[in-house]
Amino acid sequence: MRKLFTPLAIVTALVFVTTPFLIANAPYESTMLLIQKIFYYHVPSWVAMYCGLAVCAVGSIVYLFKGSRVADRYAVSAAELVLLFGANGLISGPLWARKAWGVWWQWDPRLTISLLLWLIFGGYLMVRKYGGPGSEKLAAAVGIFGAAVSPFLYVSVNIWRTIHPKTSVVPDIVANPQGMAAPLLISMLAFVLLFLLLLNLRVRLAERQDALDELYLAHED
Repeated sequence: MRKLFTPLAIVTALVFVTTPFLIANAPYESTMLLIQKIFYYHVPSWVAMYCGLAVCAVGSIVYLFKGSRVADRYAVSAAELVLLFGANGLISGPLWARKAWGVWWQWDPRLTISLLLWLIFGGYLMVRKYGGPGSEKLAAAVGIFGAAVSPFLYVSVNIWRTIHPKTSVVPDIVANPQGMAAPLLISMLAFVLLFLLLLNLRVRLAERQDALDELYLAHED
C-alpha cells in the first residue's frame, strides 16, 4: 500500500483537476440551472462516505472476531473519514436545498437519517477516546450498528414520501446522454480516490500511534 501512495496521490490530483472543467461544461438542469451543479460534489461525498462505512464495518467485524489490530486500524480510520465526507454531504446539501426548496433544512426522512448516521459515527469516536479499557470493542459494535443503518438511508426516499429525489436519479443521469454522466462519474471516481488516499495516510498514522504506545509500555516495564 505504501508503494502505491505516490502514484495514487498523483492520479487523485489529476482527476480532481479535471472535474471542475467537466462540471463547468456540463449542461444546466432545466429548473435549478447553475445551483444544480453542487450535485457533482454532493453525491460523490456520500459515495465516499459509503466506502468508509463498508471499510469500518468489515474492519470492526474482523476485529471483534479475530482481535486483529490491523483491522481495528482500518475501522477507526474509515470511521473518521465517514465523518469527514458525511460532513461535506451535510453542508453541501443545505446549500443546494436553500435554492431548490427555499429552506436550508427539512426534517425529511433521508436528511434526518443521514444526520443520525453522522452522529452515530461521532459517538463511535467518542467511545474510543473516552470509553476506557475495552472501548475498542464497544466502538466496533457501534460501527457495525452504523453500517447496518446505512441501507435505510439509501432506500428511505423510496419507502417514505419525501421531497428528496429518489434513488433512481443517479442511474437516470448515467443513462441519459445529455452530458451529465461523465462529470458525475469522474467526480465519484475523484472522491473514491481521495478516500483511498486519506485512508492510507490515516492507517499509517494509526500504525505509528500503536508503535509509540508499545514503546511507552516497554519503557514502563
